[in-house]
This record gives sequence, structure tokens and C-alpha cells, in this order.
Amino acid sequence: MEPLIAPAQYTFLGIPTVLFSVLIPIVGIALFTYIMAKRIAPLTRARKDERFDAIPQRIWNVALIWLGQIRQPRYMMGGVLHILIFFGFLVLALRSMSLVVIGVIPDFALPGFGHDQMIGMIYNVAKDYAATIVFVACFVAAIRRGIFRPERYEVPARFGKDHTAEAVFVLCIIMTLMVSESLFEAALVAAQIQTGAHAHFLPPGSLPWFLQNSLLNTPMETLQTLHVAAYFIHDFTFFFFLCFLPLGKHFHVITSLFNVYFMRTRRGNIKPIEYGLSAEEMENLKSIGVKKLEDFTWKHILDFYTCADCGRCSDQCPANTVGRALSPRFISIKGREAVFNTYPLTGPILKSENLVGNVYDEDEIWSCTTCGACEEECPIGIEYIDKIVDMRRGLVDDGEVPQTLQKPMQALAKRGNAWGKMEKKRADWTKDIAEECPVKVVDGEESVNTLYFVDSISSFDDRMVDIAKSTAKLLQAAGENFGILGKAEKDSGNEVIRFGEEFLYQDLKNHNMEQIKESGAKRIVTADPHAFNALKNDYQLSIPVEHISSVVTRAVKAGKIKLKTITDATRVYTYHDPCYLGRHNGVYEDPREALNAIPGIRTVEMLKSGDRSFCCSGGGLMLFYEPHEEERMAVLRVKMAAKAGANVIVTACPFCLVNMEDAIKVAGYEGKIEALDLVELLDQHMVK
Repeated sequence: MEPLIAPAQYTFLGIPTVLFSVLIPIVGIALFTYIMAKRIAPLTRARKDERFDAIPQRIWNVALIWLGQIRQPRYMMGGVLHILIFFGFLVLALRSMSLVVIGVIPDFALPGFGHDQMIGMIYNVAKDYAATIVFVACFVAAIRRGIFRPERYEVPARFGKDHTAEAVFVLCIIMTLMVSESLFEAALVAAQIQTGAHAHFLPPGSLPWFLQNSLLNTPMETLQTLHVAAYFIHDFTFFFFLCFLPLGKHFHVITSLFNVYFMRTRRGNIKPIEYGLSAEEMENLKSIGVKKLEDFTWKHILDFYTCADCGRCSDQCPANTVGRALSPRFISIKGREAVFNTYPLTGPILKSENLVGNVYDEDEIWSCTTCGACEEECPIGIEYIDKIVDMRRGLVDDGEVPQTLQKPMQALAKRGNAWGKMEKKRADWTKDIAEECPVKVVDGEESVNTLYFVDSISSFDDRMVDIAKSTAKLLQAAGENFGILGKAEKDSGNEVIRFGEEFLYQDLKNHNMEQIKESGAKRIVTADPHAFNALKNDYQLSIPVEHISSVVTRAVKAGKIKLKTITDATRVYTYHDPCYLGRHNGVYEDPREALNAIPGIRTVEMLKSGDRSFCCSGGGLMLFYEPHEEERMAVLRVKMAAKAGANVIVTACPFCLVNMEDAIKVAGYEGKIEALDLVELLDQHMVK
């Protein structure tokens, strides 16, 4: 017989406390069910989203990203604290559920989990240490968030209220749960020791162990009070916390599992205007894109609910870094607040207002380069690019287009390229290399195995045509039977769809797909990551698409391309990862292998490289957009290269090269730093 009366058998002022043990869960569960029903309502009114495919991949994402927490250590301090709290909660989940029942059935234990059973003894040690770890982690996190306040948590005035108080409050709630559960157990063990009864084992160094030792000389009556009070404090706090979670940023405790399961399983592509519609049906839609809250898909509203306000997305966002209007974190936070305001917990559902102009600013939506840094960083699968593209679609549909983008869009519609040049000039660059490297133009008579898709910038920009020439020479050296479409090629449309001009993109895509089919090519190679991404991910062609860096790397390894030794020992090279080659398509190593294959080359990595590469601002028609910013992205990138000790920036994207060369001049590094495309450098060092 236990020396203390259990909460299920105790009376307070003549009232059996078991009534509270029953009442608290009933009220808590009923209130939680009501709140969740209100929160689910907007998801049922949102647009559909096809997220029920690729089940094995989705389960793997949950195992790796949600359960494995693999993205958390990218921010080491915050990540480790989160991992400790997360796994502590998983361990303590059984105990919390058992405690609810213990308030009614004092001797309740899950099968095998009794104090004198092996599984139970192991679990009790684990949960006591877990409670200790969670308490310490929360205490450290509260000090860090409330006092030291890392910069990524700051909220600029234009984005609304700071959420520090809520974060610290929740950490205090969690610490209360840990202390109350530990005190409930410690008071009982202290009483067992005092009366000489068989005492439950409390692991040394754990929070319950410390509390038990501090209570050894406490009067039995006080231990009884602490035992019962600790139970009901835990019980009430548990259900209060459960009902509090859906009211703010800590909703992610409930939704993150589902959000990670339903996160995108493909990279690089843009969602259609609406799932399941034919091209003709889409053209007959009365409204295109996202204008009202319910125009978002249910997954995107789930994203709003799931945002943990950790600031990682905005910390890595180049637009936010240079002072543009965009901060991805607040796309989610403002979206969540809009949902909460439109679908209140009490009262009628309100009429949705236009998002742009009321919730978001136009500059905010146009500032995104679609680089994907935010999505790469988010530890719980929140998506931003599709939301922003959908809102751009809505703006384009209403004729709200930035003036600087109107001219290139008109040129794309008329000439198939943003430069407005004649279609027949698209292959003019081939004339300069006709003798050393004749390039076939596929016109129905010529047959080629490999189609080199040049795309607009490398066909028409006076500087970038050098990339096209070097690419052709490398393909020839690799023994490829290749050709180009010439005037039959139109812009890939990668920027057009991300700009939000869906129907122009469809025209470009359909034209190019027809020409590719007629070419009879077995595969496509391009030196432009933007074209590479569109052809591979948006077109969904039946033939493979490769970036030239992959082709060259294989050719070098096979000995088909031989490279000369670097002659200038003063040159130090650094590779800049283009967003549409790296983050969107996972091609990181091939360009580096090709670069390092040049004998004698000296290379360094910039601080931000690989999947954390810093965008040059060339994506999403940004070459033609003029946003307000404190410093240009490419200028900041050039400074990163200089800080790394490099005097040559190598990239593998014509858009990046345009920006880098211009930024070198603006940053005052002209004559000190040079920018080259990878294929240009390889062409220079190729043994011919």
C-alpha cells in the first residue's frame, strides 16, 4: 500500500478530486475538438492540391525530416535545443497519456510498463532523464529567446508584432509540465523512503531525483499536498497547452507531421493554376491565380498553420538580406493571421479581402527571385515559391504588372525572347565558330542524337553568346552528335511561368515541345540552368535533360576531353552555385569536378555555397526588374568571393554571369576580380 493517497482517491474540502480528474480531460478535449474544427474549416474551402501520390517518398520524408530532424542542426544551437525538446516530448508522450488515466484509476499502467516490470523500469529511467533534458533545454531556450534574442527572431515594424513573449510563455508551460510530473513522482518516492516502503527508483541526476532529495525531511502532510497538487497542475497545464497550441505559432506542434508528409516530393516545378483542368478549361476560368484567401490550396493554408516563426527562411533569403520588401517568414505569419481573422473561433466567417493590398504588398510579391533558399532551409516543409507565383498570377490577371517587366513580356509574346530580337538571328552566334566547330541546325533534314537547347540569353546577349560558342566546342570535343533548333527555338519560359504569365508560358512550352519532338533527338543538353530546370521539371519531356557540366565531367573522366595546366599561379577560383542548377536540381558536384579537373587550379569555397548559395538575383525575370534594395545581391556575392580570397568567380549560368560582371564594376573590383562561365574556362584550357 502506498504511503500517499492517489489523486483518484483524495478528497478536498469534502469533494472527491476524481471529479476534477474526469472534468479536466472532458472539458479540455471538447474545447480542443471545437478549436480544431474551426481551424480545419478554411482547409475545406481552399482549392484542392494533389498530395496523395508518392506515398513511400512521403513516409521517407517524415522519417528523415520530421522524426530524424535532419534540418535542425543547420542552425546548431537552436537546432540542438529543438531536437532535445522534440525527442524528450516523444519519450514523455506515454507518461502524459497515462497520467490522465491515473487520475481515475490510481494503479493504471500500460501493459508491461509497471514499476516492477523490465520495460516499465527502462521507460521510467528514460522518461525521468527526458524530463530533465527538456526542462534544461527549455530554460536555455527561454534565456536565449528572451534575453540574447538572435537577430533572425527580430520583427521589423512593418511586419507587425513580436512573438517573443508567446515563445517564452510556451517554454514556461513546458517547464511547468516537466516540474509538475517530476514533483508528482518525487513526493511519492520521498514518502516511500520516510515510511520504509518499497521506493520507486529515480535515476541519479534526474529532475525527479533532485526533487526527491530536497523533500526527504518534508512532513508527510506536505508531501501529500504536493503529490496531489502537482498532479492537477500537470493535468490542467497539459490540456491548457493542448488548447493553446492552435491559437498561434506553436500550432506546428500538431501540424508539422502532416505538413512534412504532404510537402512537395519534386523539385523545380511550378504547380498548375488549378489541378485537374485541361488547357481549354484553364483558359475559360473567370479568375486566375490567388487573389483571395480561399484561392490558396489546402496545403498552403496548412503551411501558414505550421510556420514555427523560427526565421530561418528569412535569414537565408537574399531578398531579405539586401533590404527588399520580402521576408518569407512573414508570408506565412501574415497568412496565418489572415486565416485566423477571417475564420474566427467565435462568430461568423468573414468575407475574404484581396490579399495583395490588404495582407501583402505588391513589392513583397515581386521581390522574390524564386531562388528556393527559404524552402531549402525550412525544417518542416513549408513552401513559398508556388504561393508567390500564384499571387503573381492573380496580379497579372488583373493587369497589375511592374512597368519594367512589361517590355520584356511583350517581346517574349511577339518574338519569343525578352530581348525583342528577330527569330532568324537566334543562331547567328554559330557563324563565328563555323570553321572550327560547325553547328548543325535541326530543320527536319539533319538528324542528331543530342539537342543543344541554347535559350534566349545565350543566343542574343552580346556577351553571353560566348557561352554558347564554348558549349558547342565542348560538345564537339566530347564526341557528341549534336545540333540546335535555331530560329525554331523559343525561350524556355522558365522566367515567364515564375513571373505569373501562365498562358504565354504555355504557348512557349507547347511550341518548344513540338520542335523538340520533330528533331528526333534522344536527349537535351543546355548550359543555361534556367532552361535546364524548365525542360526537366516543368515540361516533363520523355527524353532526359542534362546540364553541360554533367556531360563535360563524364567526358573528362573518360579521357575524351583533356585539359591544360593553369599557367597563372596568382589566380584563385571560387565556384558560385546557380540556384536553378543547385537548389532546384541538386547539381552541385559535377561543376566542381569539372573545375577541379583542370591541372594546377587553386579553388576556395565562399561562406555561402552548395545548398546555401547566395542568389545573384537573376531568377524570375529579375534581370529586368528594378526593386528597392539597400545593396544589390550580386554585389554582396562578389564581396563574399573577395573575402574568400578568390580573384576569379566561376559560375555555370549566363544569368549569374551577367550579374557578376556588372557587380564587379559596381563593387569597385574591376581589374581585381574576373567572372567566367564554367564552359568558357574549360574551353580556354581544353587541349585542341
